[in-house]
Amino acid sequence: MADTVIGTNITVDGEITGSDPVIVEGTVKGRIATEAALTVAEGGVVEADVETPEITVSGQVTGNITGGDRVEITAEGRMVGDIKAPRILIADGAGFKGHIDMDVE
Repeated sequence: MADTVIGTNITVDGEITGSDPVIVEGTVKGRIATEAALTVAEGGVVEADVETPEITVSGQVTGNITGGDRVEITAEGRMVGDIKAPRILIADGAGFKGHIDMDVE
């Protein structure tokens, strides 16, 4: 499984779906639904609702995240939106505005 990288000079406006890990270094607007890990790198911008088993946010995310396993916002990360996941890690220094739902079904 090779990582799919959205480069720093790339803007995707639409929907991204797939089963491989995705790294966002550029900009994604729309919707992201992956079956593998998603990483928003420093400098990466996501303006989308996201469904993924695992996400690490080191850039900026505006939208709701549904994580099947884990959502992590690093100290460099910024997020505005709601998070629903069983495990949520928000590092000291991270920016977050929204609601958290850790309801484990």
